[in-house]
Amino acid sequence: MPRNRWGRILAGPFFVFSVLMVMKMILAGVVVFEDHDFWLTLATGIPSVWVFFCLIELLVARRRLAAYLIVNLLLTGVLFAVIMYYKYFGIIVTYHAAQQINQLTEVKSSVWSLLHVQFLLVFVDIAVFLLGLLVSRRFRAWARKWAEAPQFARVSRRKLAAAGLAVSVLWCVAVSWPHKDSINEIKKAQGMGILNYEAYAAFADLLEEEFDPALVTREAIDELKGIRPVTNPEGWGLAKGKNLIVIQLEAFQNFLIGLHLDGREVTPAMNRLAREEWYFPRFFQQVGQGNTSDAEFVVNTSLHIPRVGAASVVYGHKELPGLPRLLKAYGYDTMTFHTNDVVFWNRKELYPALGFDRYYDREFFGDEDEVMFGASDEVLYRKTADVLEQAAASGRPFYAMVVSMSAHHPFNLPERKYRMELPGRYEGTLVGDYIRAQNYADEALGQFVERLKQSGLWDTSVVVIYGDHVGIPKYSLTNYEKKLLQDDIFGREYDVQDMLNVPLIIHVPGELPTVFGGVGGQTDVLPTVANLLGIPLDGRIYFGQDLLNHPVNLLPERYYLPSGSLITMYGVFVPGREYEDGQSYPFDGVKIDRPVATKDQFERALHLLAMSDSYTRSLPERGK
Repeated sequence: MPRNRWGRILAGPFFVFSVLMVMKMILAGVVVFEDHDFWLTLATGIPSVWVFFCLIELLVARRRLAAYLIVNLLLTGVLFAVIMYYKYFGIIVTYHAAQQINQLTEVKSSVWSLLHVQFLLVFVDIAVFLLGLLVSRRFRAWARKWAEAPQFARVSRRKLAAAGLAVSVLWCVAVSWPHKDSINEIKKAQGMGILNYEAYAAFADLLEEEFDPALVTREAIDELKGIRPVTNPEGWGLAKGKNLIVIQLEAFQNFLIGLHLDGREVTPAMNRLAREEWYFPRFFQQVGQGNTSDAEFVVNTSLHIPRVGAASVVYGHKELPGLPRLLKAYGYDTMTFHTNDVVFWNRKELYPALGFDRYYDREFFGDEDEVMFGASDEVLYRKTADVLEQAAASGRPFYAMVVSMSAHHPFNLPERKYRMELPGRYEGTLVGDYIRAQNYADEALGQFVERLKQSGLWDTSVVVIYGDHVGIPKYSLTNYEKKLLQDDIFGREYDVQDMLNVPLIIHVPGELPTVFGGVGGQTDVLPTVANLLGIPLDGRIYFGQDLLNHPVNLLPERYYLPSGSLITMYGVFVPGREYEDGQSYPFDGVKIDRPVATKDQFERALHLLAMSDSYTRSLPERGK
């Protein structure tokens, strides 16, 4: 082939756009993969891009530049989504996240806060092309000639494109196949290449094996979790007939309890509760893509979140067994309070699915004193207290779930709500904004607790308080913010065992303060509360355990960590391609000479997730 012909080919759109896409893959790889491999990115990225570009050469005869730009934009959008999703959730996003695209308008401030200017580099070439096409006739003429210039005879081009497509597809399969059994999605995506992984994830869903729901029994779950029956359970019926008030704190992590910055107490109300009530310092989130709404689902059902998607969306059409239906059978009035619109995260379907008698949302709370997505926590607690006092006057016991929201990511609290002066080194940082927002949320909670005491509800209610999910994802921190956490707060690197740790506090009228040393998770709230209220769970399927009688725990995790991650009595375990190359994160950073989880525990945790998925999918639909 003549040398000038090769020059035209290499300067043509096929290779130019290939180079641009590979550069974007390298940027995404640097952000997402801790040990990014440049040559691996080339080996996996080039064939995945050529599949699309060969299709253009094969199928598009005219306006090929438009086709290249459209494909370039779509693939760039995928890479950008991978970067942004990883910065918050710490996992690789797949096409399933498109189901929640309508939620972005509500959380746009959180999305913008994760955006670093360098991430926008992936769109620079698209912006240049579009700008040139829009404003310059000369550029449009050049671009048309450049994209449509013949490089081969028409038949030769189509034959070469067909051959290139076949080779590229086989290449993609060859580089992806060795990594298909990797349990860790990040390792899998790195080995396959990001675009190949996205295609594989869609294909793998079609081959997902179903677990027989008939095999999901109480005995099978207890055996997997290592739970032995207790003849005379501790705390049984200790609060029989009492009201139940569950307070879910937005993004409240456990490290805040007892924290002082330059002598200033950050969360005095929660500190006091931790001293005076039952405090579970080793309690962990078990939420996923739905974050706050997932926590509502998990706490009320003791079921695990779905493998992909928010529980409120995936299971909102089901009749979900859990606390509201359980307590209604014992004469309880059930209600839930949240200041945002009930359609957010599909709560309009979730609340009936859970069996709540009624909900109170933006329509009830209004826009008074708005913070983040709705009325402030102060308004939430004040108006909720009014309703609870009226409910108590009826003589029936009630179950009320109260979901706070003012301390929501990205924690840009309005100045009128500042209650503490931050040390100067924290100003303008995510960590500083988080601490100030939680200081305000803590004050509002303290006011609510005082109102409950004044009305007498504190003495007639079990009150459960916990954090719903991580507030400071380790993946989105700058080096300076990591140093603040290390030097001022933890005395070591802030890591996943700290990120997932949220507090649990339980107030039982008349009981002495106690600090529980066992490990717990959000699935454990239902069985623990049922034990305190003296409500049997015979014949019911749930995946948590009563923390008063079973402190040794096995907690599977999804989201914020790769699949196969779990929490044991010793710390957090994150698998690599498989169990053997996994990594341990001991509690408090204390080094131990063994993995925090055995292979048997790892396999049992995966089995529990499969059982939960199968059981929840088998539940009847509402109204049927």
